[in-house]
Amino acid sequence: MTSLGGFQDHVARVDLTDGDVQYEGIDDEDAKKYIGARGLGVKYVFEQGADVDPLGPDNMLAFMNGPLTGTQVTMSGRIALVTKSPLTNTITDSHHGGWSGARLKWAGFDGLLFTGKSEKPVYALVEDGKVELRDASELWGKGVHETIDILGEEVDGSVGKNLSVMAIGEGGENQVKYACVINEDDRASGRGGTGCVMGSKNLKAVVVKSGTKMPKPADPETFKEGYQQASQLIRESDVTGPNEGGLSLYGTNVLMNIGEEMDGLPTKNGKYTSTEAYRDAEGVDIDSERVSGENVRENILVDEPTCHSCPVACKKEVEVNYTHKGEDMNVRTESYEYESAYALGPNSGHTDRDAIAVMIQRCNDHGIDTIEVGNVMAMAMEMTEEGKLDGLGDGLEWGDTETMIDMLTKIANRDGDLADHLAGGANHLIEEFDGEENSLAVKGQTIAAYDPRCMKGMGIGYATSNRGACHLRGYTPAAEILGIPEKVDPYAWEGKGELTATFQDLHAISDSFDICKFNAFAEGIEEYVLQYNGMTGLDVSEDELMQAGERIYNLERYYNNLVGFDGDDDSLPARFLEGGIPGQGASEGEYCELPEMKEEYYTHRGWVDGVVPDEKLDELGIDIGPGTGVSSSGDSQAPADD
Repeated sequence: MTSLGGFQDHVARVDLTDGDVQYEGIDDEDAKKYIGARGLGVKYVFEQGADVDPLGPDNMLAFMNGPLTGTQVTMSGRIALVTKSPLTNTITDSHHGGWSGARLKWAGFDGLLFTGKSEKPVYALVEDGKVELRDASELWGKGVHETIDILGEEVDGSVGKNLSVMAIGEGGENQVKYACVINEDDRASGRGGTGCVMGSKNLKAVVVKSGTKMPKPADPETFKEGYQQASQLIRESDVTGPNEGGLSLYGTNVLMNIGEEMDGLPTKNGKYTSTEAYRDAEGVDIDSERVSGENVRENILVDEPTCHSCPVACKKEVEVNYTHKGEDMNVRTESYEYESAYALGPNSGHTDRDAIAVMIQRCNDHGIDTIEVGNVMAMAMEMTEEGKLDGLGDGLEWGDTETMIDMLTKIANRDGDLADHLAGGANHLIEEFDGEENSLAVKGQTIAAYDPRCMKGMGIGYATSNRGACHLRGYTPAAEILGIPEKVDPYAWEGKGELTATFQDLHAISDSFDICKFNAFAEGIEEYVLQYNGMTGLDVSEDELMQAGERIYNLERYYNNLVGFDGDDDSLPARFLEGGIPGQGASEGEYCELPEMKEEYYTHRGWVDGVVPDEKLDELGIDIGPGTGVSSSGDSQAPADD
């Protein structure tokens, strides 16, 4: 049991096989060591064992909030979904904003731990400290948006006011490896296949009903100091300043033009580093400006919704009128994000702004990850060009938006041979069709919109991310592009190993609080400590809090080591490395110096060939599991890759 402020000290263990629900508190020592949300979720999943089948009943799907979720803290509306990924076979955590996390806290919970598999589709209703499983058979086969509408009518409440719905669409039901969980605000726990795990358990949705019951800080004076300090920094930041900062005005897609100008925007499956380079080389009509945040704001923006306790309002809701195969469509959707626009646009060979909006809406309704599906389709386009997908119909052609739009629905339903194979993700295409040279994946998950030939920190970040290629484990573009906390040369590799590890640990903290990473564009560890101590009543130092982040990151790596991952898996797609495809334009001739950065990174981490040694586990107080048997002076003894 824990008496720390910010916690409800209440977790539900839900066995979907027999419908049993048990309630328990949170171990006080665990709360101090692993903070909450991501950190505690990783510990719960770790305790299930690293050898579980991601789609088997023993795999746990944890819905977790943290001690700062749902509080007065700015940007504290996040929730973490933690599980073993069916896409990568690693541990994974995926977060979304909106109001789901806050309402789960207000409904009396720190977490929901789902195991087993229901005999028939069910949804979980969460209210007043209780969880009830209800029949969802009539919802199976329906998209996310219709599911939310039906549940909004069925449950006595009001969606968006006192009711949050987190649901899967056909993608999760049909176990698309990168299916995601979407809430009523089109916020996605997008990466790693959390929706696929949810579908494997016949869990259609989690519905949370609550009033607004924000936790009170245990130490009000310390909390007030930290909150006021953080709020002022957020208001004054050129990035986060409400109605003035780039993120507030244009959303994450403020980076589209910046990435293009740096020649750091992967285009045509990463063959080019900008749309200009692609246009100049092949004469195609493509221009990233058409899908930029500035263009979106000027032409199709209709609303700027926000999350719990957030003045930034980075989400951009758009509306387009679009004709698809002779059918006039009116589409309104949230989440016209930089990553979504990149993967479904330039990386797939086009910059049709309105088609991307249609595709984002369709992905949200089907419940599939926009980044992964865009990149997998780009991979298939290249493989079609090379003849590797002969026998699977006409394949996919570069920039064919009409076929892409239809393919999203086919993938979600595994309709047809090509769609069925694409639903398996990049690693499946590698194994079945000799796609290694066409893949942009690390550990089975594809890269985000930052080219590692330009931003070298992202190179080591992708390689060492515990959940496969990811920009959100350690967001080094903050320093490489925005100069936060200080400007570093994006093309230099020296120092990027240590910088990446620091960002990884810092983001493990914010993910465990659970607050939005975007606050890190303004506030830092000092503000984190003050608000965390103020809310919980603890008295941790900056070093102690950073060590907690390091502990969480090492526990995740330890889990992956037990699965069979080591330094050989900390890789990058060959086209980004020396001997591959050099950068163009501002990145002309650049490759990513991954071996040099890995050595620097491992030295800083104290790892042996990507494996956490026993003395590191001891140093960090990680005392669960069998240990790796690796010493700093010995060779890696992690089990071989499976």
